[in-house]
Amino acid sequence: MPPKAAPKGKAKPATMKYTIDCQQPVDDNILEVKDFEKFLTNRIKVDGKTGNLGDKVNISREKAKIHVTVEAPFSKRYLKYLGKKYLKSQNLRDFLRIVAPNKSSYEMRYFNINDADKEDTDSD
Repeated sequence: MPPKAAPKGKAKPATMKYTIDCQQPVDDNILEVKDFEKFLTNRIKVDGKTGNLGDKVNISREKAKIHVTVEAPFSKRYLKYLGKKYLKSQNLRDFLRIVAPNKSSYEMRYFNINDADKEDTDSD
């Protein structure tokens, strides 16, 4: 006997919550979280149009973290792309990078320049 199919109807789309942690640059007064939040609000595309967030995307700020709640389909990588674009516009791309510490969040970190200097001095 074949398995029964699920009843057909409108299923609620999956909601995902992503977090971008900007703690390190904010502590050093390099980055303004409200400016980054405004940048995301202006640049995120929904249905091929910018500034059209509607009910599908919700952006909120909590101290040095930005929470983006979205309905599927939405790429987490798109948030990284926009974050890198923001860093480039602020001329911070040479000092900061965006890293994914877990599946649902990104974090802004400094490049580890000191580790590279130690390797150079050890090889002499």
